[in-house]
Amino acid sequence: MPHPMLTMAVRAARAAGNVISRATDHVQDLTIEVKRRNDFVSEVDHQAEHAIIDILKRAYPDHHFLGEESGDTGNVESDYRWIIDPLDGTTNFLHGLPHYAVSIGLEYQGRIELGVVYNPTNQELFTAERGGGAYLNNRRIRVAGLRNLESALLGTGFPFRPEQDVQQYLKTFLALHGPLAGIRRAGSAALDLAYVASGRLDGYWEFGLRPWDIAAGVLLVREAGGIVIDSDGTENYLTSGNLIAANPKVTHAMLKTIGAALKS
Repeated sequence: MPHPMLTMAVRAARAAGNVISRATDHVQDLTIEVKRRNDFVSEVDHQAEHAIIDILKRAYPDHHFLGEESGDTGNVESDYRWIIDPLDGTTNFLHGLPHYAVSIGLEYQGRIELGVVYNPTNQELFTAERGGGAYLNNRRIRVAGLRNLESALLGTGFPFRPEQDVQQYLKTFLALHGPLAGIRRAGSAALDLAYVASGRLDGYWEFGLRPWDIAAGVLLVREAGGIVIDSDGTENYLTSGNLIAANPKVTHAMLKTIGAALKS
């Protein structure tokens, strides 16, 4: 039986998904703000986040909430912190590309305990509890069983903010490009990590991510039998935003290749 907090997170994710789905037919009428170059937020992001926090705060009024749009709210002294991205893939959503998701993670004393990633366009619901496995629409999922980078299909995210080091990223892209079957840049880190967890992608790497982009997704990968590490081999990815995720053998191969590229 799912943990009651996971059930509540799923309810909140579906509520946000409903907000997003209702807006898909009139995207052209939405109010859109530019947070920084190439980084957009719409009124749907705000409405979806409000729907999530409203549900969770009613159930857990003493918890801490970290939302992409609203920042830190609630009781910052709480052992529980909900990490929320109401619409990961806003640019895709605004262009009608159906690759975006609601992402909700829950930390307890600094450790991620629950994760939900929900794609409202096809109603795929990815869930995970620490120690309880990862699921897609209640069906158990596992990372792919590839043993090395030969013929691997990797996901990534291109640097798009002005402060990001494009040259650093290109070194890793070129180093990984050779032996692979392909590289995909789909535009939603939350969904890409869910795809690693379900074996649709063999691995994923990106730099400069935010906690709300990855909190739920990293638990999905780990509970599906994968490993998530920083590009320096530590587990500091929630702070650094630099991340490698795959099954253990592919993670090791990616880390070795990426590490050598960054030192070159």
